[in-house]
Amino acid sequence: MAKNLIATAIVSVLSMSCFYSVAEANNNPTLMPIDNPIVLQRADPWLVRDDKTGCYTFIGTSPKFDEIELRQACRINDLKLAEPKVIWHKNEKGPMSTNIWAPELHNVDGNWYIYFAAGDVEKPFSIRMYVLKNESENPLNGQWQEMGQLKTHLDSFSLDATTFSHNGKRYLVWAQQNQPATYNSALWIAQMDSPTSIKEPIVTISEPTLDWEIQGYKVNEGAAVIKHGNKVMLTYSASATDDRYAMGLLWADAAADLLDPASWHKKQQPIFASNEKVWRFGPGHNSFVKAEDGVTDLLIYHSRDYKELQGTPLTDPNRHARARIIKWDDQGFPLLSNEKGD
Repeated sequence: MAKNLIATAIVSVLSMSCFYSVAEANNNPTLMPIDNPIVLQRADPWLVRDDKTGCYTFIGTSPKFDEIELRQACRINDLKLAEPKVIWHKNEKGPMSTNIWAPELHNVDGNWYIYFAAGDVEKPFSIRMYVLKNESENPLNGQWQEMGQLKTHLDSFSLDATTFSHNGKRYLVWAQQNQPATYNSALWIAQMDSPTSIKEPIVTISEPTLDWEIQGYKVNEGAAVIKHGNKVMLTYSASATDDRYAMGLLWADAAADLLDPASWHKKQQPIFASNEKVWRFGPGHNSFVKAEDGVTDLLIYHSRDYKELQGTPLTDPNRHARARIIKWDDQGFPLLSNEKGD
């Protein structure tokens, strides 16, 4: 046991020390096979790659829903060995005191921001979106400040904020329930006027209307953006977070007005779903990142390797973070199954 702990510590130190040095992987274009899962018991995985060093920072949902942690490594396969650092813990009462869900890490204008969802311990499912900020160059260093709630046009169940820039503008996409509460969440978009606020117009770009989006719950959530060719593509997840959870795709032309709902198109079938043949159940809530060669696109997502839950979708902790290479079809859309059909 002691030897194992020492070995893990050594790997963690090596991973941390290379965060601000030239990563060895950057000098070797050969992709190493991915050792899945890349991190155990971390749903809603978000992975950020430092363009200078090629090293990675990982964030995801803690299975206890009580804290936010980061870990770093210069190889994706080393993330599971890296020592996590808790950078924020839930409050004892009031906002941000329970159900700490789906944190995302973003660098905006040279500062680090974490967007996450949380409830009030007195009202656990009064989920709203909140922001942390860190001015340090390395997000594992410095102080994280609570910036308060990221407010939208509605005071309703909201979560899964993600941000991206396009054509000189910064946007926020998030999941939120409508005022009549006819569904659990749809996807909304707005332009940001600061890293912690949005401005009008605020528009809906996808509601859960397709059969595969309303299994158990009527849900569109967990958006992530990737640009490829002449398209801005947005993946999202839908339905209950058991084996029925699956990923869909929206896309817009890169020159289109992203605040016009008519600019967005939706694939009618999921692009990634459960497959019993390969023991993949409920894949979803993904992010995108470049592989260690700095060129290849990777899908980072969570899934379970069994169908029958140990408890409920919330209490079963075994949604593990995984990675897979994205291939692209001749129309520029992502292909997420390999030749064997998994």
